[in-house]
Amino acid sequence: MDLSDINSPDMQKFYSEEQQRAMVNEMVAKLTSECWDKCITGTPGNKFSSSESSCLSNCGQRYVEMTMLIMKRFQSME
Repeated sequence: MDLSDINSPDMQKFYSEEQQRAMVNEMVAKLTSECWDKCITGTPGNKFSSSESSCLSNCGQRYVEMTMLIMKRFQSME
């Protein structure tokens, strides 16, 4: 690989896409951990109770909404 390839538009696009992919993976991992700790209070069985399922759904939705709000605020500050 030539060092000039590092700054090529294709390489920059690849790097940007990988950063976005890493951010999404990090967000999903954090969401899973936070919502699991909040909503699953006992030892889980082979399926979630209706209250656990509802809690997980609401938690995930709120987490995504807040993340989007924070990202928009940061973008408006630039």
